[in-house]
Amino acid sequence: MAQTRPRRDPAARRQAIVSAAAELITEVGVDAVTHRMIAARAAVPLGATTQYFDTLDDLRAAALAQLAEEIETRTAELGAIIEAEGATPAVLTRLIVQGLGDAEAVQADRTVVTAAVHDPRVRELARLWSAALTEFLRPRHGALRAKAAAVFIDGLLWSALIDESAPSQALIETGLTAILTPTDSPLRPRE
Repeated sequence: MAQTRPRRDPAARRQAIVSAAAELITEVGVDAVTHRMIAARAAVPLGATTQYFDTLDDLRAAALAQLAEEIETRTAELGAIIEAEGATPAVLTRLIVQGLGDAEAVQADRTVVTAAVHDPRVRELARLWSAALTEFLRPRHGALRAKAAAVFIDGLLWSALIDESAPSQALIETGLTAILTPTDSPLRPRE
């Protein structure tokens, strides 16, 4: 009795290649990823990467798009929480502390941002998170404070990677409170 080989699933294989590339990009960076590395991680023959993607740049772009989609999904989830609980410094601090606990997600986010510095095709993807966060905060805090908070949070993510430890909850909440709380001080711009 002859054994039949299981049918290949081209869509699943393509997705495995893209996911492997995305993982590797967060580990070694966009420019260091090669077809050979991706094929090994995806457990596919080397030729499979070129079967589904004409160039390594096309494959990298698909992987970066997947990372951006993951960031977009997390951002939407955060937006729903902020909408339900309010855009207070305490709520934002709790969400940031939770987010910083997912080192892989922080690394993926920073990888997309880093790629955007050098690759205009990725730049718009990288702007999604900051723009969405600013929009979540704008109704309650105004455009200027919302943007300042987004920049501060972006800096927190970089700090966590560079220092290899998350900023303290006290630092995060103090910073957000200072940015988001209106004051009559002449040193602070009014909106």
